[in-house]
Amino acid sequence: MLTDSGLPAEFDAIRDPSEKVLWVGKPALVPFLLSGVPLLVIGICWGAIDYFGFIRHMPRAIAWFAIPFFALHMFPLWASILNEVRLFLVHGNTFYAITDKRVLLRSGFWGTDFTAVDYDSVRDASVTVGPVENLLGVGSIRVATAAVTSRGVPVPVRLVGVQHPYDVFRQLKQVSLDAKTDWEYPNAQRPASNPGYNTTYDPRRPS
Repeated sequence: MLTDSGLPAEFDAIRDPSEKVLWVGKPALVPFLLSGVPLLVIGICWGAIDYFGFIRHMPRAIAWFAIPFFALHMFPLWASILNEVRLFLVHGNTFYAITDKRVLLRSGFWGTDFTAVDYDSVRDASVTVGPVENLLGVGSIRVATAAVTSRGVPVPVRLVGVQHPYDVFRQLKQVSLDAKTDWEYPNAQRPASNPGYNTTYDPRRPS
């Protein structure tokens, strides 16, 4: 975990002047690379079918003519391998941050990419700790949002391989709730007392 003073300079460039950073983290390398394994498995299976089902049994007379076709047809294999290389290269440029206004993600290889999700678009969050993450003392947090990209695809927000995942998850949930509450009920408009706030469920109480 990093402190506010440990923020990369690029985070400071997109942070609002009044925005307070509450937590900054960086993904553990192994879980970060493992996030690309499902795609890699699909690519390897695709390549295995092409090789053992066709290329291996192909007569040499036509092999040279078929090589360009299969080089293109095995694109899922090459793409899955390149994705693992990409994950390795972008790991050093990947940071996560929770502020009092939004969730920030920083990544990128050739350049630096940012994703910012305001708390008003956060629908829910979940935390998972897989077997490998459990051995490394880390976990992943997935945030479901109402935000979409320019193509209409939901903005992917996943904090992979963060230390103290349950603590970070609780902090994210609390900050999100506090921010939404403050927007709905600004401090100046809140009642001095609210007897309904601390009520609990009682099946004997009439509705």
